[in-house]
Amino acid sequence: MEEYIQRLYHKMNGGKKMRLFNRLIDKEENLALVGLGYVGMPIAVAFAQKGIHVIGFDLNDEKIALYKSGIDPTKEVGDETISQTSVEFTSNEKDLRRAKFIIMAVPTPVNTDHTPDLKPVIGASEIVGRNLVPGSIIVYESTVYPGCTEDVCIPILERESGLKCGVDFKVGYSPERINPGDKVHCLENIQKIVSGMDTESLAEIQDVYNIVIKAGTYPVSSIRTAEAVKVVENSQRDINIAFMNELAMVFDRMDIDTNEVVDGMNTKWNALGFRPGLVGGHCIGVDPYYFTYEAEKLGYHSQIILNGRIVNDSMGAYVANTAIKKMIEAGQAPKKSKVVIFGLTFKENCPDIRNSKVDDIIKQLNKYGIDPSVVDPWASERDAIHEYGVRLTDMEDVVDADCIIVAVAHNEFKVLRLSDINKFFKMVPDDEKVLIDVKGLYRVDDLKDSGFRWWRL
Repeated sequence: MEEYIQRLYHKMNGGKKMRLFNRLIDKEENLALVGLGYVGMPIAVAFAQKGIHVIGFDLNDEKIALYKSGIDPTKEVGDETISQTSVEFTSNEKDLRRAKFIIMAVPTPVNTDHTPDLKPVIGASEIVGRNLVPGSIIVYESTVYPGCTEDVCIPILERESGLKCGVDFKVGYSPERINPGDKVHCLENIQKIVSGMDTESLAEIQDVYNIVIKAGTYPVSSIRTAEAVKVVENSQRDINIAFMNELAMVFDRMDIDTNEVVDGMNTKWNALGFRPGLVGGHCIGVDPYYFTYEAEKLGYHSQIILNGRIVNDSMGAYVANTAIKKMIEAGQAPKKSKVVIFGLTFKENCPDIRNSKVDDIIKQLNKYGIDPSVVDPWASERDAIHEYGVRLTDMEDVVDADCIIVAVAHNEFKVLRLSDINKFFKMVPDDEKVLIDVKGLYRVDDLKDSGFRWWRL
């Protein structure tokens, strides 16, 4: 048992084995993770590595089979770690009856009208409720609007279990802060917000998370406050990126390179460092809608957040329209041009394609009669077809391109020199080749020297 766990063990009650935290340490009780995606699976593995017996539950039988065979489809912890973990992977909900500390880490997307899609968290609450045992603590990590845990989730738990919250079981909220694909800012290194419905549950929840969070936990006064922290921190990033995207569209008209402006601005000590780009994924592109949804229910219409969302949601179409413009300038007939997009995932070096704004580029090109090829060595072929109807192309098979759009900065793309990019184009004069550099991977001077018809965001 590690030193810091021993300190936690003896912190309260003189080390008496009476709290749930102590019983988890002693393996007298089990911890369960509900939802084994990019968030839940790393948490399950982290607790298991600290000697906690963990039940990892997910409805997806195929995913469970992959984990059991030692394959990590998320690439968050890697195949070797998955193959060695002691996590008990299961898709049988009745196994949850053996757990007293339950962490809910299911996705919370938005509907097409940008209202919260609570079906996953409602379904997970029903499953846990059916299998809830007295004395349990349930902690929600899924992003929701302030008040959702108490107003939506707890009533479901009570209805399905026949138990009374606050008497037979307790609830807390600790928003996930994992950054998929980030090997520096990982679970253990990010301070964790924790909350509980009362002082006792907060103490238990904080101590349990301190087992795996090296950076420590930050308790807040209420579940609603913790819910608000999550949606606000991502809304702040969304607004700042929207400002840079708006600047990029204006600078484009002024024939000024946005990245050069940002580089200059960042020489000042208080510059924030944001850059323009496509804003997708399961957090920044979604969370602001959860916040504005609840605000509008209370009679307040967002003046800033929704406008930021409008700007960021428009960037995929803007990139596509710019590509069309450059193709026309190059003397191409866009409808007959071969367009290749490098990247489909919502961010670099990550297989997650949820809410990828590259799909907006594809849809806008489709409006011009263009069916682009898509290359992404990180994305799952099955997921690409299921989510977007896209059949991925291997990079080695890319030939005779008229226009190349580098949309995601995967390492496999970053190592490509402009001379390597040139090999993917048709054998035509350089000024008839169109290169759209969404991520600003190439220097302006190098782009000019290439002779390509180019543009970068």
